[in-house]
Amino acid sequence: MSFDTKDSGMTRRSFLRTSAALSAGVAAIAAGLAPLRKLGQYSSVDEFLQKYYKELTPEEMKAVLARIEDEVQRQYGIRPHVRDYKPMNGVEFVYALNLTRCVGCRKCVHACVAENNQSRNPEIQYIRVLKMPNDGTFDVDKGDHNYAPKSVPEAGSFYMPVQCHQCKNPPCVRVCPVKATWQEADGITVIDYNWCIGCRYCEAACPYYARRFNFTNPSIPPDQLNLNMSYLGNRPRRKGVMEKCHFCTQRTRAGRYPACVEVCPTGSRKFGNILDPDSEVSYILKNKRVYVLKAELGTLPRFFYYFDI
Repeated sequence: MSFDTKDSGMTRRSFLRTSAALSAGVAAIAAGLAPLRKLGQYSSVDEFLQKYYKELTPEEMKAVLARIEDEVQRQYGIRPHVRDYKPMNGVEFVYALNLTRCVGCRKCVHACVAENNQSRNPEIQYIRVLKMPNDGTFDVDKGDHNYAPKSVPEAGSFYMPVQCHQCKNPPCVRVCPVKATWQEADGITVIDYNWCIGCRYCEAACPYYARRFNFTNPSIPPDQLNLNMSYLGNRPRRKGVMEKCHFCTQRTRAGRYPACVEVCPTGSRKFGNILDPDSEVSYILKNKRVYVLKAELGTLPRFFYYFDI
């Protein structure tokens, strides 16, 4: 018995065409449902469906902050106070670091970790202090991040802390495909951890190695949690997102110094409003010998190094 393809209405060509269309349809459905595979990374459907930060109404933001407080309390057994700190009018923050005075004690590193709820295991650090050879070089590739002497400073070396430079022309912002990071009016480049997809493009684009990725779930002992939290700052992060220095928004946007400035035992770190001509940072940039790291890249940092001599 023979099979007449003409009578059946199904030729080999039409069968393959129909199969291809069905396969494409299944692939499209799978692609559309792909984000749901990541739902387990979020603590709630509300978090997963949260709107873009700049589109949130005040009432919606209030609900988001309350949800984050609930999540932190559920995870750590203690309730924080989370705020959405906004830039202050007429303020552009600038950082100046005195390389003549820095002794490489790393107190700034540990104060930053404690203040900004950075993971303790594995420990994430926003500030890298490099021991540099005292031969006139500023090539950070020659710096030693893992120095461990019995005491500091060491003869024949100087120390160069490196962190986010809060650039006016930030390459990290340009490469983010979902606009999860942006620069605000006071010069601080921020990250919305709820919007970050963890592609790490920003990390690759940063010439200062200033961004950190959470490869695992961050771990913070509950008794070490800083309960004064900022939405765009030191609230706890989750696995799979980027984070970085944000000039301690929970402090600086409330009129305080960053934690690293307050803890420095030699007064090497200066911070203030460059739009105020009478500020300490304005005086330093006008009167001291100032150095800009990797100035040739055109990133226009708001983080400056200077010398007493």
